[in-house]
Amino acid sequence: MSPASKGKSLSQPASTKLDNLTMSRKEGLQAMANSSPRQRPDLLTVKQLARLSTGARAEYQDMRSVWHANIGPLKTPQLQSLQEDLWDIVDSNRQDGDKTKGAVAVDAFPGLGKTTAVLNFALKYHRREIERDGSFTDSGHERWPVCRVGLTSNIGMKDFNRALLEFYAHPGRTSGTSALFVQRALDCVLQCETKLLIIDDLHFLKWQAKNGKEVSNHFKYIANEFPVTLIFIGVELEQRGLYSEIDETGDISLAQTARRTTPLTLDPFDVDNEQHREQWRNLLLALEQRIVLSRAAPGMLADKLSDYLFFRTTGHIGSLMTLINRGCQRAVRSGIEILSEELLEQVKIDAASERARKALEQKFREHRLTSKPGSTSRSKKNRSTAGAV
Repeated sequence: MSPASKGKSLSQPASTKLDNLTMSRKEGLQAMANSSPRQRPDLLTVKQLARLSTGARAEYQDMRSVWHANIGPLKTPQLQSLQEDLWDIVDSNRQDGDKTKGAVAVDAFPGLGKTTAVLNFALKYHRREIERDGSFTDSGHERWPVCRVGLTSNIGMKDFNRALLEFYAHPGRTSGTSALFVQRALDCVLQCETKLLIIDDLHFLKWQAKNGKEVSNHFKYIANEFPVTLIFIGVELEQRGLYSEIDETGDISLAQTARRTTPLTLDPFDVDNEQHREQWRNLLLALEQRIVLSRAAPGMLADKLSDYLFFRTTGHIGSLMTLINRGCQRAVRSGIEILSEELLEQVKIDAASERARKALEQKFREHRLTSKPGSTSRSKKNRSTAGAV
């Protein structure tokens, strides 16, 4: 439907209004899993945009704002590789309940999309399990294939167990002992037939502190007693001690975690060879197809801004998506309706990218480094091998 159409509403479907939810609650995860794919707003020409009434224009701008803020995730090679590994591990973890299932640790630097990739996988898994087995178990309980818990600093075992109960909205989540909490959590997992337990921000855990050891040992209890696949997400987990065979006090309790946990990662984009430059270009081409700006044209990102976008974001997809999103918001609000280096220079992004930019930018300015493939035919410039997940 075009916003220029007479008498037609420009309102977005209710399924796209997902900003007021959290993935630490089952209702939020279900809403994300059940939502329909977002519909890309129609691309209007500058003249069509000018003919809109004030109300219709404001509504169209709002539709584009929400669209640009949720433009991903994209099927990057990194995301596809990670999710293939996750499918291998999760689908192979169908042992009977008397056997311990292997865990996964997704360890990567900030801004590489590890949480996005894992949650996207979790939503696919949730939909698959519901489609195959139904929304209710044979005993009549709601089926929740996935549970997600986010850690905070100085979290203890009781706090962690309470967070599990909060996900399920268990009535006993507000009072009780740590032992009661974990038994209630086990009941929830069994009754709701939960198969994936995602623990995000694991780097907040202080492994050598009392609480850290307590929760680490608790993970081993969960791995032994809960029929779930544990998926840890964090930063520098190996350096923080997740896989340590022995800690500085001589405690070998972490060895079991190391033996049972498969480490996975996500790499930033690079432009050090032709294959990597092609991957970077395909990413930009995929982004071009999703941008809804009246003056945008093929090659706006992949041809004109390729080098700039790489040294500005240092190949980190999280930084790139933030820059594109904020740039589109400014381009719409200002009426410029196109992304350019001049406009993007006005957009602020994360401190890490800005710090790393200077040395990398010089190499591009001096033509010692390029992000553009050396033999790109005209036909290749307008194709994309990447797409929305």
